[in-house]
Amino acid sequence: MTEVIFGRNAVREALLAGGRVRHLLVSKSAKQGPDLLELLDLARSEGVPLHFVDKERLDRLAQHHQGVVAEVKGYRYSDVDEILGEAAARREDPLILILDNVQDPQNFGTLLRTAEAIGVHGVIIPKRRSVEITPAVERASAGAVEHLRIARVPNLPAVIEDLKRRNIWVAAVETGGTLYSEANLTGPLALVLGSEGQGVGRLVRERCDFVVSLPMRGRVSSLNVAIAGSVVLYEVLRQRGLR
Repeated sequence: MTEVIFGRNAVREALLAGGRVRHLLVSKSAKQGPDLLELLDLARSEGVPLHFVDKERLDRLAQHHQGVVAEVKGYRYSDVDEILGEAAARREDPLILILDNVQDPQNFGTLLRTAEAIGVHGVIIPKRRSVEITPAVERASAGAVEHLRIARVPNLPAVIEDLKRRNIWVAAVETGGTLYSEANLTGPLALVLGSEGQGVGRLVRERCDFVVSLPMRGRVSSLNVAIAGSVVLYEVLRQRGLR
């Protein structure tokens, strides 16, 4: 089955990242606005073949395609060493996002978009019971996946132990912890977010160094994982004094 990316933002970022797009399919009826013309110019500059096709062909490949679909090579996952190497190359303390069984593509994509926006060095997800990089995730992240190192690992608790041996603090975002704005989130850090229904798993939480929580004053007991994660990630950015 052909792997595709759809939506103009996601396709644009894939073209900017370079090397992944095989073909670009464009609807003959798509409006030739500035954003589409930019995509066409990017494709030509990257040597990506352009095919102008009937809208119905794109409809068969994807929903909400906005008149463009890119046929792409499979996503290449990184490993933990590459993530740490990214931090070293930037001469920054490692900042890693760990997602424990997040399964909703929209939440996953939103978290990836925030992670890329604040300069997270990489994201770690488990190989089982977790959403993968799919066209829906690509679109939800607005193409941020093309600029992030994402590692899939067989055993999250073991990876956390390895990170701690490398002097990286590991913090879970859960209820019952230190208020997130009062916790020390500077220095080498891995931030752990759990699934939408169950939160951070017991074996993962037991290996975390500490827990941070968001204040909840209303009747709702918890926030959407993408919202909670984005709030804490921006607090990390604030504490690090980055602009």
